[in-house]
Amino acid sequence: VVLFSLILVVGMLVDGAIVVIELADRRMSEGQHPNTAYASAAKRMAWPIAASTITTLAVFMPLLFWPGMVGEFMKFLPITVIIALTASLSMALIFIPVLGGGITREQNHPDKMVEGPMTESYVQLLEKLLKNPGKTLMVAIVVMAGVYIVYGKLGKGVEFFPEVEPELALIQVHARGDLSIYEKDAIVRQVEQRVQNLDELQSVYARSFNKDNGQNTAEDVIGIIQLEFIDWDKRRPAAEILNEMRQLTTDIPGIQLEFRKAENGPSEGKPIQIEFSGRDFSRVPAVVAQVRTIMLEQGGYVDIEDDRPLPGIEWRIEVNRERAARYGADIATLGNAIQMITNGIKVTDYRPDDNDDEVEVRVRFPTSDRHLGQLDQLRIATPTGMIPISNFVTIKPAPKSGTLTRVNARRTTTIKADVAEGVLPDSQLKGLLAVLSKAQLDPQVYINFKGEDEDQREAMEFLMGAFLTALILMALVLVTQFNSIYQAFLVLSAIVFSTAGVLLGLLITAQPFGIVMVGLGIIALAGIVVNNNIVLIDTYNRMRRNGLDAISAALETGRRRLRPVFLTAFTTVLGLMPMVLAMNIDLINRDISFGAPSTQWWTQLASAIAGGLSFATLLTLVLTPCLLVMGEQILERISSIKGRISSFIFNLSSREKSDAESTH
Repeated sequence: VVLFSLILVVGMLVDGAIVVIELADRRMSEGQHPNTAYASAAKRMAWPIAASTITTLAVFMPLLFWPGMVGEFMKFLPITVIIALTASLSMALIFIPVLGGGITREQNHPDKMVEGPMTESYVQLLEKLLKNPGKTLMVAIVVMAGVYIVYGKLGKGVEFFPEVEPELALIQVHARGDLSIYEKDAIVRQVEQRVQNLDELQSVYARSFNKDNGQNTAEDVIGIIQLEFIDWDKRRPAAEILNEMRQLTTDIPGIQLEFRKAENGPSEGKPIQIEFSGRDFSRVPAVVAQVRTIMLEQGGYVDIEDDRPLPGIEWRIEVNRERAARYGADIATLGNAIQMITNGIKVTDYRPDDNDDEVEVRVRFPTSDRHLGQLDQLRIATPTGMIPISNFVTIKPAPKSGTLTRVNARRTTTIKADVAEGVLPDSQLKGLLAVLSKAQLDPQVYINFKGEDEDQREAMEFLMGAFLTALILMALVLVTQFNSIYQAFLVLSAIVFSTAGVLLGLLITAQPFGIVMVGLGIIALAGIVVNNNIVLIDTYNRMRRNGLDAISAALETGRRRLRPVFLTAFTTVLGLMPMVLAMNIDLINRDISFGAPSTQWWTQLASAIAGGLSFATLLTLVLTPCLLVMGEQILERISSIKGRISSFIFNLSSREKSDAESTH
């Protein structure tokens, strides 16, 4: 995260430096000495650069308060950006002028800066557009709406976090029945032998257990096989390898295998998690079974599981307390006696000399006497002598209850499922919600969606709040900078238009809309987009103060700001292109590769920023001058209307006064 933050900040850092250097170069072409040119350029652009930096900091400040696991994962990005941007002010306003003034040689024959054909073509286009600023705005709105409509139809869906090619995978072995530890180990070994001979595995680690308390696994999991793959560029994708493993183990009877790739990111557990609860919990199992059937019919789900008790029975001991009291037996003594045929009674702890852990010392019957039939023969000591517990104890079979799970003091049952390769959890969940809304489910059973859907909703709510907070902070800075609500609104509107570029970038790269990465990209883009608009509007206001009319000021502003605006956007996009293309450059081994797992993290974020910035830069150079002129025209029309109204009222009052004098 820190490394990507530095890559992102590099494009931001050069913005202020390019603006100062470009203005100094322009003034040197007019005959100024390099020291004077750089000093005056830094002084002239000090406030615009400071304002643009503050607005960018205002964007990233709310991200410091990102809660939850996602916030812990992504907090290093705003921290790095804030530190680097704060230092960029010194670079743009102090170090660049000092270095530029000391290194640059004075021009012997300064001439007026010659504009290139690109600038002349741009000015000619801008001159035509400024004649009809309203039509230019309508075209921009239509283009933005068109991008939204096209993305709605051709978009690749929504996902919570980018899927990254894993380096590890896991096989969970499910089996039911009263299996001994030796039988469980034999089953796990059989699965291990089927999959361990693949050349694309670097290491295989298998273990069996009675109950795995350290993992979030189902109750019927008897073993886990951990797989480590070789380097990503020397093997097939993990999904293809795991699919082959499924085929190699499909004929092993009596077991169910669950293949899971390592989770790379802030998410935890399977993406689809549905909780069921109710006041009458006896109604819940039927609804759980009904929803599982619907999921199987819908398709697209793999490794579906729930935490209902496993099929089986358990023996319950019911004590007749009244009859036990007649014999003088107490419950504590009865409990100790029953423990003698189960886990035993703990009497002390013992620490061996060669071990750091204590060993429990328990007393219980020999193995031959530790069985259920022993309960009928078990006797306990009472004041009247040794009495069989069968005189006041009844042993009854009952359905196995398993592990009880409570959420907010309510007993719950949870369905967990993964999705098939190439299917987005968000799309699957929307389809499931549509089916469940029409299904005849028990209304007394409450259904709550957890897992990735809950994380996605929390992240979306926070990012929306952070985005609105950033807009408010930026508006305060912009109103202070320009002393104009219209111009502040104009700058903020560029952020809205830039979102169309984000969607366009995702369409071109055929990527889904990532809640975390694309949402973060839109917020980061807001801080970048306003920089060029601030510099552009600041120059326009200065041209107006110098006596130019609105259209002439807009044309001169475009002529002067084209090069710095284009260069700042171009350098930022160019710095992000390796991430957009998923390019990995190994300078030591002189190797260039594409699609490395390390690049898959940031492709969405880089594509969102690059696409949005490219689109917003074109609008900044074309739409912003048009809106500035349109604002002036609106003010002139309002002033003209006010003048006409005032003149009408004045003439009317004069006429009434004249009539009154004539009458008198």
